[in-house]
Amino acid sequence: MTLEGYFVVGIIILMIIALAREMLRPGLILCSAVVLMVVIGTITPNEALAGFSNKGMMTVAILFIVSEGIRQTGGLDYIARIILPAKKIPVKNVITRIFFPISFLSAFLNNTPIVIITAPIVKKWSEKYNLPASKFLIPLSYAAILGGTMTLIGTSTNLVVHGLMLEEGLTGLTMFEIGKVGIFIALIGFLYLYTFGNTLLPGEKIKKKGDYINFREFYFDVSIPANSPLVGKEIKRRKHKLLHNFLVSSIHRNDETIKTRKNNYTLQAGDHLTLAGKSDDITDLLQLSAINVDCLTNAPSNFEKKDLRQVEVVLSPRFPGIGYTNKEFDFNTHYGAIVMAIHRNGQRISTNMEDVEFKEGDTLILVGKEDFIETWGESRAFLTTTYVGDLSKPEKKQYMWLSLGIVLAMVIGTVINEKIEIFRETRMDMFFFASIAALIMLWTKIVPPKKYTKFITWDILITIAAAFGLSSAMMKSGAADVIAGSVIHLLSENYGVLGVLAGVYLLTNLFTEVVTNNAAAALIFPIAYSAAEQMGVDYKPFMIAICIAASASFSTPIGYQTNLIVQGLGNYKFLDYIKIGLPLNVIAFVLSMILIPVFWPF
Repeated sequence: MTLEGYFVVGIIILMIIALAREMLRPGLILCSAVVLMVVIGTITPNEALAGFSNKGMMTVAILFIVSEGIRQTGGLDYIARIILPAKKIPVKNVITRIFFPISFLSAFLNNTPIVIITAPIVKKWSEKYNLPASKFLIPLSYAAILGGTMTLIGTSTNLVVHGLMLEEGLTGLTMFEIGKVGIFIALIGFLYLYTFGNTLLPGEKIKKKGDYINFREFYFDVSIPANSPLVGKEIKRRKHKLLHNFLVSSIHRNDETIKTRKNNYTLQAGDHLTLAGKSDDITDLLQLSAINVDCLTNAPSNFEKKDLRQVEVVLSPRFPGIGYTNKEFDFNTHYGAIVMAIHRNGQRISTNMEDVEFKEGDTLILVGKEDFIETWGESRAFLTTTYVGDLSKPEKKQYMWLSLGIVLAMVIGTVINEKIEIFRETRMDMFFFASIAALIMLWTKIVPPKKYTKFITWDILITIAAAFGLSSAMMKSGAADVIAGSVIHLLSENYGVLGVLAGVYLLTNLFTEVVTNNAAAALIFPIAYSAAEQMGVDYKPFMIAICIAASASFSTPIGYQTNLIVQGLGNYKFLDYIKIGLPLNVIAFVLSMILIPVFWPF
């Protein structure tokens, strides 16, 4: 390898470390790496900027607007309410009803807004029937991920690989080409969740419909003042009539935490209680005169209890308080709401919250005024914003069927043109039909035309654009050829071409779990392409392997944004993803190694 190649490898290693440690947003980190490669002369400024004009990157940008059109009209809300049953049914049946519609939608729409919209609906449904949402939210995320492996537009990673292939003068991917493997992985993935989900997902196994009749999802910290009628009263079986429907989960007294599950306890003045209840119990809680709600102790005078609502938000990367403590940022000053609790990595933080630093993906339980969502519902500071115990209503429901029809026409137009090439002289591909769909939604004002840039996730686009420069640098410096040669030497002698394919898949899958899927695809693409050329075999199997492996992020909450979104809502721990997700990673790998050579012979 040349000295320049070593510089490129060194920059990439530093980039991976920065991505894994989340030192900056992924787009900025990749851009920094590309600029350094321009500085050392590996690529020209034009090559560094080429990704910003790539058709694959622009298609991703346009599809953000199309997905927003579906969200604005309530199409996803409507579908989510249809798929959930109107009565309590076994967990396996609920997973079935969630999995197939969500995976189908994710094959054609950006899966992030699908999960953002449907996750709170699933959670509210679970609470209504006294079932733990933790049994359903990870399957919801996995269904969205697996659906993305079935079409070219199912995930931005597929379009990145497609764009990189076109940049190298190769034949790109067709709409349903990836689905030859993706549909089998999705079906086996469903059978795995159907069979083992109830056992492996967190929470006690639900054996029959009647389980969890006392299930409580939300917890509230309260204290007993000296003049409270609860002083001297006994808590029996975690209940007391003055606390209405709430269960006393624990008592905090003199630096001691008393669990109330087994014994009866007499309450004392100054006791701090953790009460378990349902989301719609917040109104009753605020009206109880026998207790003080801890988070409202220092509330402003304009916080009248009768006007307050409980809100659940998930912090996005754009939340301005990331890295600041609750005390330093003062959430109430910025957003007019008080933080009741923070859910992070399966843990609920409700004491000493002033010293807790806000992090991306945190789920905050807030108490705010009636107009909180009206004011902040569209803020990019939050991934999701919902009233607890309530569901937001779509703004443009009258356009719902029109928006769904536009998306359907977009897909049909792309597929028909691929099959029979009606317009041979004009490249009417996915980019063309997505552009038409987005423009129709903007001109009909399904998507607010004055705010259209607001609905585009720019960091993802910058990550994708920078990925093209990164891939070019690896090829020009010779780093890709050397790494590919090393992989071939290590694997091909004992395992042949299939062993090299497995190495490409596993390396991509490892990177996507610790950095981002688009960055992982960009890093491995030049290595995989060089390996195929050196072995004199078809490049297509390696491209499909990258697409599948980059999306198959099941073992961590950080590898894929939909996993991060449901982590706080489902109160999942990091280990929960490993327990349920790692076997699914293995399933996807084994199926890919079996099926890819069948459909794309070497």
